[in-house]
Formats: sequence, structure tokens, C-alpha cells
Amino acid sequence: MIHKNFRCEFYFIRHGESESNTMQGLASGLDHDSDLTDLGITQARLLGERLKKERVAFDRVYSSKLIRAVKTTELMLDTMGESQCDFIEVQSLIELQMPAWRGLSSEEVFTPSVLAYSRTKGSHFVPPEGESYRMVQRRAVNWLEDEIIYNKELVSKEQALRIAIVGHGTAMQCVFHYLMGFNEGLISRIKLDNCSISRFVFDKDGWSVLCINDSCHVQN
Repeated sequence: MIHKNFRCEFYFIRHGESESNTMQGLASGLDHDSDLTDLGITQARLLGERLKKERVAFDRVYSSKLIRAVKTTELMLDTMGESQCDFIEVQSLIELQMPAWRGLSSEEVFTPSVLAYSRTKGSHFVPPEGESYRMVQRRAVNWLEDEIIYNKELVSKEQALRIAIVGHGTAMQCVFHYLMGFNEGLISRIKLDNCSISRFVFDKDGWSVLCINDSCHVQN
């Protein structure tokens, strides 16, 4: 049993509010690599303050390559007093991409025929020039398993790790679907607030969930 003496606690963290998050009614934001808003910066610092107060220390930190996730990670670590901590930017963790719908209104995109077709295809529905939930899940989970879960050099040691992964709402919803095995119709119904924390544990018994969408540190 390769995971007999291995335990890893994951903190999946959504980035702070981005400029695209403030643009309501769009099928996809105007800019796939939008920056944090002033509120998003504040949220990232509140996240760091909470983790510092709770004396959380990470053994490894990963971030999506998109700027809103990178800046959230930098602000979080700086506020924790860990500004010297190196973290790895990962392309496989970026948000679901829908370039052909960027900047278009939801009403314009989600016509009755498109909605009917997407419901038929479920998680395998691919927007024009974009990705399905399944495609996002596959790239993110493949990275997660290659980097940590089935990394023989890592899991063969008797150790307990705490790992932060800073990413995006839809991409994390897709990962959670894989980890928890729930009905795919629930993927988009898991609410993940900006700078929320979702904690999972992986050990000899497999995956278990500790909490999802813990965002009390950024409320009000």
C-alpha cells in the first residue's frame, strides 16, 4: 500500500475578486487573465490574516498561472509573513476557457437550442473553441495525481503534508466532482466564494472532505 504512512491536507483556495467577476451577465469575462479588484486585494489579505492567526503553515504552495490567482497567492503569503516562500505556477490549474464567448452576454449565448444541447451533453459539452467541464477536470486532476498523489518519491515517505492550491471557481468545482464522486449535475451548484477555503484530506483511506467554501474571513 503506497499511501500507508502518507497523509496530505489540501487547502483549495479560490482567488480574490477579479475585474471579470464584477461584470455580471456575461457568458465569459472580457479578459481571461483579468487582474484583482481593490476588493479582491483586501480579500486576499484577509485570507492571509486568518491563516496566520490559525498558525497554518504550508509545505507546498501552488497557483494557477493566471494573474488573479498569482496575486492572491502573493498577497496571502505576504500577510502570513511568508513572503519569502516560493510557490509554483501551474498551467493545468487555469480556469475553464471559452474564448469564442468572451465578452458576450449570457442571453446572447445561451439560446434555447444551446441550452438543450448542453443539457444533453452534460459535463462533456464543449463551447465553441473552448473546454468542457470534463476537459478541465482531466487536466487539473492529472496534474494533481502526477505531482502529489502518485508521486512515488513523495508518497513513499512517512510524512504529513499541508498543501495550498490557489485557483478558480469552475476549475475547482470540476476537481471536487472527481474527488467526491457526486452527480455531475451538481458541479456548477457548488458555491465557491472569492478567497474561500475548501479543505480535503488524502491518506491511506483515500479522499475525505473537511469543509467546502469556508469564507467567514471575507464576509462583511
